[in-house]
Amino acid sequence: MDIQFLGATGEVTGSCHLLTVRGQRILLDCGLLQGARKDEARNREPFPFDPRAIDAVVLSHSHIDHSGRLPLLVKRGYRGPVYTQHAALDLCRIMLRDAAFIAEKDAEWENRKRERKGLEPVTPLYDRRDAERAMSRFEGLAYGTPLEILPGVTLTLHDAGHILGSAIVELCLHENGEERRLVFSGDLGHRGAEILRDPARLTQADLVVLESTYGDRLHRAHDETLREMHDVLDQARRSRGHVLIPAFAVGRTQDLLYLLGKYRAAWGVDHWPIYLDSPLAIEATEIYLRHTELYDDEARARFQAERHLVDLPNLHFSRTAQQSMALNRLKQAAIIIAGSGMCNGGRIRHHLKHNAWRHDCHIVIVGFQARGTLGRQLVDGARHIRLWGETIRVAAHVHTLGGFSAHADQHGLVEWYRHFRGAPPVVLVHGEPDAQATLAAKLTDDAGARDVRIAAYAERVDLARL
Repeated sequence: MDIQFLGATGEVTGSCHLLTVRGQRILLDCGLLQGARKDEARNREPFPFDPRAIDAVVLSHSHIDHSGRLPLLVKRGYRGPVYTQHAALDLCRIMLRDAAFIAEKDAEWENRKRERKGLEPVTPLYDRRDAERAMSRFEGLAYGTPLEILPGVTLTLHDAGHILGSAIVELCLHENGEERRLVFSGDLGHRGAEILRDPARLTQADLVVLESTYGDRLHRAHDETLREMHDVLDQARRSRGHVLIPAFAVGRTQDLLYLLGKYRAAWGVDHWPIYLDSPLAIEATEIYLRHTELYDDEARARFQAERHLVDLPNLHFSRTAQQSMALNRLKQAAIIIAGSGMCNGGRIRHHLKHNAWRHDCHIVIVGFQARGTLGRQLVDGARHIRLWGETIRVAAHVHTLGGFSAHADQHGLVEWYRHFRGAPPVVLVHGEPDAQATLAAKLTDDAGARDVRIAAYAERVDLARL
């Protein structure tokens, strides 16, 4: 009975952990590695296990750094079920299809260059047919409903409050007369966030596998973040330039639209046309509207009273490439929300090419930016960026609003862990080394944790010996 850490070790993408119980193998997440080109190239490497030997997959949520290699897993021979929350299943249907489309386009673009050089063509990591085959393995579950997914393995999902359908994974394991309870946090949301409920608090575990994305920092207070957004929009209104917001299609985009509607008058939002320039985000927003049962009390009451979640008559959807390209010919200043959230792909890169060099432009960063991403370069103050072989001067104002994060900060992570009785052992995953070292010390000093480990790649923890 053990767990082996095969992804998101010393980094924040590529979540993947292998649990072995009674000779059965359960994969917790199977996410894409994201970041610099060399990081993403690792996605093509063989899995460090035989996909055909996996008996079940449990998926914490739909974000691509947790789900994005599932089509590849199926392509390489996996034939078992994928258990996840109902709403996460709905989101994966569009997100994996979109990831496959991007993989196809990336291969097409690369092959044009390779053909000119006389090189052999490459194939996509996976295609849309592979994504559909992966979706056929999915089984949706409700929160709080235990299910024996394999002999001696009972799964219960709890609301993680990170994005729609995100789950804390609780596994009750039996082997040779021993019982162990493993809790995997997935990605934890922060308490008091918009739309969704707060993360569930669990009290029992023999081992806690905890994310550590913001383990070394505290988010700005929510009220301060709202004031900061007001100030950014006020500055942009005076400078008469575009406001570009790179946003994750699922979660951050819906929160932003909700807030822009909620504070429409206070922030002077009617001053701009607002464009949601992401077909994926548009589809995800429609899925959010179908799962009102997962809203917090305020969002549910608002929806029931007004029959809508987003009060923005000036909101426009840009679904086609032609509509997206037309935004770069706008004369009137606009708010443009586009993916990807870390600026590593998607339509936001085109908008940066056309606007980052403008002194009147404002770029608003509202989510975590991993090392090696274009978004991280902007946050770190890069004065020049490279897009499609062209050097672009960054003259725009770059604002980082950490208070909009969908992740719990250091305080939120420590407080969530503090509710476990007996201070169980902790393994930290899904974080950069400095964040993990800081959080490990904080858990020890403030929450009384006696055994805090930072997962190393391929490290195993013997659950029977805990």
